[in-house]
Amino acid sequence: MTATATSVDEPDRTQPQTTPPSRAVAQLLRLLPAAAAALSGVLLYVSFPPRTLWWLALPAFAVFGWTLRGRSWKAGLGLGYLFGLGFLLPLLVWTGVEVGPGPWIALAAVEALFVAAVGAGVAAVSKLPGWPVWAAALWTAGEAARARVPFEGFPWGKIAFGQADGVFLPLAAVGGTPLLGFAVVLCGFGLCEAARLALRARRGAGVRRGAAAVALLGVAVPVVGALAARPLVSDEAENGTATVAVIQGNVPRAGLGFNAQRRAVLDYHARETLRLAAEVKAGRTARPDFVLWPENSSDIDPFANADARRIIDEAARAIGAPISVGGVVERDGKLLNEQILWDPDKGPVDTYDKRQIQPFGEYLPLRSLIGAINGTWTSMVSRDFSRGTEPGVFTMAGTEVGLVTCYEAAFDWAVRSEVTDGAQMISVPSNNATFDRSEMTYQQLAMSRVRAVEHSRSVTVPVTSGVSAIIMPDGRITQKTGMFVADSLVQEVPLRSSETPATRLGVAPELVLVLIAAGGLGRAVGAGVRGRRARDV
Repeated sequence: MTATATSVDEPDRTQPQTTPPSRAVAQLLRLLPAAAAALSGVLLYVSFPPRTLWWLALPAFAVFGWTLRGRSWKAGLGLGYLFGLGFLLPLLVWTGVEVGPGPWIALAAVEALFVAAVGAGVAAVSKLPGWPVWAAALWTAGEAARARVPFEGFPWGKIAFGQADGVFLPLAAVGGTPLLGFAVVLCGFGLCEAARLALRARRGAGVRRGAAAVALLGVAVPVVGALAARPLVSDEAENGTATVAVIQGNVPRAGLGFNAQRRAVLDYHARETLRLAAEVKAGRTARPDFVLWPENSSDIDPFANADARRIIDEAARAIGAPISVGGVVERDGKLLNEQILWDPDKGPVDTYDKRQIQPFGEYLPLRSLIGAINGTWTSMVSRDFSRGTEPGVFTMAGTEVGLVTCYEAAFDWAVRSEVTDGAQMISVPSNNATFDRSEMTYQQLAMSRVRAVEHSRSVTVPVTSGVSAIIMPDGRITQKTGMFVADSLVQEVPLRSSETPATRLGVAPELVLVLIAAGGLGRAVGAGVRGRRARDV
């Protein structure tokens, strides 16, 4: 045999060759975490109402955790911002229904900054033992900040509000929306760590028992805790029952223009009440103990306008029960979004002024600056509403009814204050007509379901144009209307006076989780400083 010579200039074809990845492939690999962060944010959005895919929040946070683990805080900042945009841009698209994309995009961009800060924090603590706990607490801290600043905060999109159909919901009765959200995020990050350790084990790498235990507990503890909390969820009538009527009168048309048709809106709600009164008189419907109208059902001030007063009087006398009327009134030079308790014999006997008013909707922050930039907005919000100062609990036919007006349902303190002030049930009068048929009304309805469980109260949701609903203390919707139809709901609901742990504890669970987040950040910073000192030695 003779050997074949090989030139020194030719590669040895008998040796396996490794081809370095192309530059394009390398760039794609570098973009993978960014794409995963944005897409996991979209996945989190899909878990929110009107869809009932609550469980998608878990893989969303698992993927988000994967993108952040072991990275620098600067990378975490960017990845967190992408996650926030992926989540909040589609979630808040309804804010631009009538005013265009500018305010919607600006709101999502500002709110995503809070998520970016959380991403930076999670990246920092991801190197610590038990990182899913620190990371989940950081998410709660981010939500706490978002609910308070700027302009009194914007809690829309709290993780708890996407869990009205989920297995974790009973935790709302233990520690309110902060604990419920923490449990969901912890479970998601726990899944991330469990998957990471499982891959290490498959590759033959060692897995510490402590790390495995933390990962498994991160998944198991929230689930077990939710199951253990189920006995707190009850629709038992502790103080008897009340038969309530929820009136949805509808509006002439959707959008901001409905405000120009104030008399028609009032007429529609009076007409639906008169129709219900005829049904009661004919014996086809149970007689309600009291009637609940939505926010803005009388934007004509009935204290100043005799004709509006007459219309409401006629409706109250026809149904023979007190009505909570949503009005816009002027008193002592102040414009107020007010609920008015209207007695069929005495007329208006009590009022509740909305305390958490909506920036850029009910008042305009930085009015002079915004007016200089865009005069259209100042003409749309030509006059600021004033804030109420006291909780609103109406005594209606012997029942204590707590009033939480529309936007207030997103704020923990606003709902809790009515319960601690003696409310046996809660009503959330709202006006969603401005937002047409968007997802906004379903997102807000889910908030009311979470509040029902959080405080173990029946909740009614009277809305001008839908979806109006009656919710049991266990979060179940027992009746609801369609959108942009005139309708009424009548039902006997349980009344309750006991307080859940969440009601009694108030802000304490959130404060504890914020302190845990601060402790995790402190440990991460300390570990980083020690590491740099060791390298310098």
